Amino acid sequence: MFWRFGVDYRRLADGVAKAIADGRLRPGDRLPPQRTFARRHRVAVSTAIRAYGELVRRGLVVGEVGRGTFVRAAPPHPGSVLAEDSGRTPVNLELNYPVADGQSELMARGLAGLARPDVLLEATRPAAADGTPEARTAAARVLARPGWSPDPDGLLFAANGRAAIAAALSALVRPGGRVGVEELTYPLVKAVAERLGITLVPIGTDGSGLLPSALEAAHRRTPLSAVYVQPTLHNPLSLTMPGARREELALVLRELDLPAVEDTTWAFLAAGDTPAPLAAYAPERTVLVDSLSKRLAPGLTVGFLSVPEAYGEEVARALRSGAWTAGRFNLEAAVRWVEDGTVEAVTAAKRVEAGARHALVAGYLGDFAIRTDPCSYYCWWELPSPWRAETFAAVAAEELGIAVTPGSAFAVGAASAPDAVRVGLASPPRPVLDVALRRLAELAVRGW
Repeated sequence: MFWRFGVDYRRLADGVAKAIADGRLRPGDRLPPQRTFARRHRVAVSTAIRAYGELVRRGLVVGEVGRGTFVRAAPPHPGSVLAEDSGRTPVNLELNYPVADGQSELMARGLAGLARPDVLLEATRPAAADGTPEARTAAARVLARPGWSPDPDGLLFAANGRAAIAAALSALVRPGGRVGVEELTYPLVKAVAERLGITLVPIGTDGSGLLPSALEAAHRRTPLSAVYVQPTLHNPLSLTMPGARREELALVLRELDLPAVEDTTWAFLAAGDTPAPLAAYAPERTVLVDSLSKRLAPGLTVGFLSVPEAYGEEVARALRSGAWTAGRFNLEAAVRWVEDGTVEAVTAAKRVEAGARHALVAGYLGDFAIRTDPCSYYCWWELPSPWRAETFAAVAAEELGIAVTPGSAFAVGAASAPDAVRVGLASPPRPVLDVALRRLAELAVRGW
């Protein structure tokens, strides 16, 4: 047998991807161990590892510690609607962008002023990382919470929330650094960390969120560079950290001399009695990131960063060097949407809709082990035995045409992937969600 050197790992990944697309590999199928794959294709093990990593990056497979690598549930076709008479019409409960009735009309009204040639010319010029004075004033108004308001002079702008997170982590953590995160975290952070050469360290949590004592213990074992945390409506668990826990966490951050990246992307849905953000408890150590994507729409959005003075230049430099800054047109549109009340009106409508969709969850999934919040657009479903998360997701996609996200997508490091799925409630029309939740409940009960 001869070995092939210089083989592009992406070509190997393309071959596996084609087998998945052709149906030769089906959702839930296990791929061979990487060493076996390397022998079959006569390539180095390192090339096989990179090919598997590329498949993970494309969202085609998922690795489960101690179990192997499995084909993920097939992604549904966008724009489809689940009909009562067809169990195989795809509906996507993985994507999670809420849409309020009438929001397009409201947004169009705000954009009308940008159509004037003189205004459009100015709006299409490049924008600096700190935007414009008008944008900083508007962003401060959007981000203000009871008990906390950002300093407009400390605000920076990214293309979206993802770019804001990437810029914050890039500025605070050198390649090879370690960042503490909740044991279950936003999957995008895992992808960003991999691209930046950052190691994520899972930190223990309880019913109140991240445990400060666990953060301190992890840092004492091997120093961390920062911590990423979602204190309000944590994705995927919908947990909201009480004020006392935020105070305790702020104290630990000061004692350990650690910066924090606080993600408040979903916090706009939270109830009025929610504690102030972590940035209010540790303002000198917390970079708060947010965006308009969930408040309004994902395609035309702006990411916000409220940055302490000590980190301001580093974060601005990261935004510029990473090409993560916001477009001037988006900034100008955002200013108009804030000033004319569009953001406030659409946000209020989405809060009401979240309650209506949560009622469907209670009706169909209330007898199962569900973690959620009445304000949330997602729920965490701990599946009944003997279901495994990947198998349930694969069967739901194959038999019902419904895509849900298995728990392994949120698990960090070597932590065991829970047999749970996240069910996104935001994207499909409410009648479609009604049917989908009923069918998922029936599937969970009957098994496979």
